[in-house]
Amino acid sequence: MTTDTSWRLARATTPFVRSLAGRRFSPWAVVHHRGRVSGRALAVPVVVIATPSTFIINLPWGARTNWVRNVQAAGGCTIRWKGADHHTTDPQILDEAAARPYYSRPTWWTARTLFPADAWLLLRRTR
Repeated sequence: MTTDTSWRLARATTPFVRSLAGRRFSPWAVVHHRGRVSGRALAVPVVVIATPSTFIINLPWGARTNWVRNVQAAGGCTIRWKGADHHTTDPQILDEAAARPYYSRPTWWTARTLFPADAWLLLRRTR
């Protein structure tokens, strides 16, 4: 899938995804963060891989998107996932080799096929 096609698909499906993201039985989560410059509260729907201590987010549009830079500048964010808010800290950009161990083989294949990326965002859950 080309970048232009991926972008069009994302724009077309975002309203639907946003309506479901963060709900108990949804595969999508919502990253809540603040704008670095505006200070506005913002939200973006994402797909996460969750472990007991971390969240991993595939970044098909790269690590320099505004929302990723906002999360990095703030040192974390809140993720609404499976109907609950999870506070995170210590955002780190991972490459393919570092991200791969967090995925099962079928999940990795699906993520790489549908949402090819060269960066992933790791966030540590706070207790």
